[in-house]
Amino acid sequence: MFCASSLLKNTRLDKEWELSDISKKIKVPIKYLEAIENEDVCSFPQEPYCSLIIKDYGDYLGLNGTDVLALFRRDFDQKGKTKNKKSLLFSFTPKFTFFVSLLLVVLFFLIYLTSEYIKFHQPPKLEVIWPLEATVSSSVVEISGVTDSESTVRINDDLILVDVNGVFQKKINLNSGDNNIIVESISQNGKSTTVTKIIKSSL
Repeated sequence: MFCASSLLKNTRLDKEWELSDISKKIKVPIKYLEAIENEDVCSFPQEPYCSLIIKDYGDYLGLNGTDVLALFRRDFDQKGKTKNKKSLLFSFTPKFTFFVSLLLVVLFFLIYLTSEYIKFHQPPKLEVIWPLEATVSSSVVEISGVTDSESTVRINDDLILVDVNGVFQKKINLNSGDNNIIVESISQNGKSTTVTKIIKSSL
């Protein structure tokens, strides 16, 4: 099916007429005729001037100007509807939905990998619960705390059992005077966190 612009252009070329001559005959700037033939919408004149030009141009070429104008309006009305329809469907097509879903999955996966990488390469957490008093009147104190469940805990180089929740506890024998208590948590990748405290025994 021929569109109005092609019909006008092909008819003119068949007659071997120049746009410059037609421009002078129907008293229309040649730039508007070129825009109409090339479907250059941005260069179309304002209405109702555009419609008048198309009708006069069609009549001058021996066509029915009214029919050419109706065809022209139908062509560009359909193009406008198609453009709007494509713009609306862009947000709801299965392909677009799949692309967005895939992008979100990849994004969450990257976030997960990043968090696991950081977790693996950082020192383990270590919270130690010390006796409330810096000086105790006992030869034995209980040291407890929480660390990562996969970590290994040592208190003064003694290996301490850690449960599935990362909780540990150990009774430590004290010497009379100052006792330097060293609690160290070592993760699977060799990173360590150390907490020390001096506890004084008055016995």
